[in-house]
Amino acid sequence: MARPAEASVLGTVAGTADLTEIQSRIRSGRTEGHYYVALLGLRTYQPLALDRHVRKGLAYSSFLRFQRNTSLSARAIAELIQIPTRTLTRRKSEGKLAPEESDRLVRASRIFGRAMELFEGDTDAARTWLTSPQPALGGLVPLELARTDVGANEVENLIGRLEYGIPS
Repeated sequence: MARPAEASVLGTVAGTADLTEIQSRIRSGRTEGHYYVALLGLRTYQPLALDRHVRKGLAYSSFLRFQRNTSLSARAIAELIQIPTRTLTRRKSEGKLAPEESDRLVRASRIFGRAMELFEGDTDAARTWLTSPQPALGGLVPLELARTDVGANEVENLIGRLEYGIPS
């Protein structure tokens, strides 16, 4: 049986943290840094509860919410989090992602959320930047690089440098 804090995270689609609200918060300068959780449709950011649920596997609805909020295709997200199409179909029917898939989805969402902050809530600009080769990353595409933890760290470091105007 899920504890109350856990129930608020696992499989709950946020009614109040929709994309419009996320964009509004970013544009107003409220950068709490937890937008990536809302992009997945999760209501609260409690690191230990989120970790427990990642280990158990996030609800498939988190995949759908991320897709809707980012306008990335299901295929692009599946490639990003390294889920074969047939496996993704099976996850849909099961209603749940595997723990390692959940972890990669959270990582992808974190990268997208950071890019949204960089572009002041502009989802289209964030998506375009993340899906285009970046000279500062050796000409690699940020979302492709973010398929690994090491690559995701490089993308986040670049975003941080860009936010502070540090030459790349």
